[in-house]
Amino acid sequence: MIRISALVLSLLGCVVSLVAEDWPQFRGSGGTGLSTSKNLPVQFGPEKNVAWQTALPPGHSSPVLVGNSIFLTAFQDKKLLTFRLERSSGKILWRREAPRDRFESFQQTNTPASPTPVTDGKRVYVFFGDFGVLAYDLEGNEVWRLPLGPFNNVNGHGSSPILAGNKLVLICDQDIGSYLIAVDKQTGKPLWKVDRPEVARGYATPGVFKPKTGPAELIVPGAFQLVSYELESGKKLWWVTGMAWQLKSVPLFQGDMIYVNGWETGGDTDYPPSIPDFEEVAKKQDANGDGKLSKTELPADVKFSPDEDLDHDGLIDAVDWNFRRTRRTAQNSLVAVRHGGRGDVTQTHIVWRHRKALPNVPSPLLYQDVLFLVKDGGIVTTLNPKTGEVLKQARLPNAAERYWVSPVAGDGKVYVASEGGKVSVLQAVGQWEVLAMNELADECFATPAIADGKIYLRTRTKLYCFGLKE
Repeated sequence: MIRISALVLSLLGCVVSLVAEDWPQFRGSGGTGLSTSKNLPVQFGPEKNVAWQTALPPGHSSPVLVGNSIFLTAFQDKKLLTFRLERSSGKILWRREAPRDRFESFQQTNTPASPTPVTDGKRVYVFFGDFGVLAYDLEGNEVWRLPLGPFNNVNGHGSSPILAGNKLVLICDQDIGSYLIAVDKQTGKPLWKVDRPEVARGYATPGVFKPKTGPAELIVPGAFQLVSYELESGKKLWWVTGMAWQLKSVPLFQGDMIYVNGWETGGDTDYPPSIPDFEEVAKKQDANGDGKLSKTELPADVKFSPDEDLDHDGLIDAVDWNFRRTRRTAQNSLVAVRHGGRGDVTQTHIVWRHRKALPNVPSPLLYQDVLFLVKDGGIVTTLNPKTGEVLKQARLPNAAERYWVSPVAGDGKVYVASEGGKVSVLQAVGQWEVLAMNELADECFATPAIADGKIYLRTRTKLYCFGLKE
């Protein structure tokens, strides 16, 4: 009888592991930020509803979950690290160090380990801007490596890789030389690479859109443009212009609708400045005729910021000038695009644009037919996804801080974390209300993962697993 009971328990354990909910990439399956979990905690913190906590080196990558494994990246001293943890206990199972032969710049609120890993349950794939892509099996053995770069992105990297069929896809947008690449996930060999000269640096993660008919598409947010590429070949299919600079958004899909947010400093004006093209200015100002403008040749009313000199040669050429022109005339917006068409569909397929109180870094959340936006200062806006109509806009109480973390949701609740580690839990309706505000007493830059009734939340120093006591 004891042996039979043990066998039954063993089989039940196998069933649990087979039906466990995974969170395989940044913001979970499809980048939606949604979980089917029930009985998620409303109140939690370092001393409340903690299943376990594990100290880790810093890094802004989010945890990804598959089976009984958690993967994330970090950095310590000069080391770039990948970790595997046991999901049930938080125990560190292994850590691996990536090669690092260069040290590229990044802004203070970024890290060298910000892109989130992606996993297919057999391997985990990680990207570091200071090296490229590496693939490990579940035991921590390196399967392949693909050096990429060096890159010229003064803020560091934030784009995360995704898996689409047999392809690992990564956006490598930067000041000069932006591109999109797809590699064979089994071998690491590039399958195709598409240059993106029309865009500058960005930090978005692509999404896979599967139309009712026709081939699957990669929806790629980027500076000034939202572009669709054929997944199989990388062929550019259609695009929308008029996007902001430095996009960080993950695209969201509902039926044949696509939603992408873009915000950057200077893009909120209703009347962008009128800036002449480079040829017109060069005719008057290029004294030595070299096709470039030195600081002394620039018009008296033109002041270039250092990051507008894209190749950092101290001279302004047509590429630099046109980038500055596009950047300063770009307008921030959350755009709703109806799928279909080829080429430039800006005038034909945009259903609505929303331009007020937009997030900087956090991607929108589409949950229970409501769009949720979280802006610095703790301003939460809900929209009707069909019309763009504002349903409610209000400031989160006692959480008027900066927000880098994208909202996630499940069990009728939306979770919103501030830089200071204040996690607000909202009722997931258009006329939302705050159910609780939880203090973590540590900085928070990584988007949480939700699965099987647990919230996996990374702060600067720890990874927490929160859940109701069984």
